[in-house]
Amino acid sequence: MKGLRTTIYLVPDLDSAKEWYSDAFNSKPYFDEPFYVGFNIGGYELGLMPDESGEKRERVSNVRSYWAVDDIESSHKRLLELGAKELETPTNVGGELMVSSVFDPWGNCIGLIYNPYFNTETDQ
Repeated sequence: MKGLRTTIYLVPDLDSAKEWYSDAFNSKPYFDEPFYVGFNIGGYELGLMPDESGEKRERVSNVRSYWAVDDIESSHKRLLELGAKELETPTNVGGELMVSSVFDPWGNCIGLIYNPYFNTETDQ
C-alpha cells in the first residue's frame, strides 16, 4: 500500500454535486464525464459518481476521509453555509490537531482536519 489517493462520493444528481463541490473545495474538475467527475485536491482525488440505483441509500459516518485545511473553523463554517449538515463540530483531538465533519447535501460524510504536524508538501 502506498497511501490514500481517492475518495469517491455517490450522488443522485451529478451536475448539482459538481457545482456544490466546486464551490466547497474552491476547485474545478479536471475530469468531467457523465459517469465520473474528478477533482485534484492538493494532489489527491475527490471523485463524484452518479448513484443511479434509485434507492434511498443509508449514508454512514463510520468511515471518514479528512481533507486538510489551514483554518478548520472557517472551513467548517463555509461548508455549513453551502448547505452541509453538521456531524462533528471542530474539536481538539490532542496538541494542535483539530477535526470536524459534515454531511454534504446528499448525506456523504466529509471530514476536515487541521494538522500542523503533517506537512503535505514534504510528506507525500
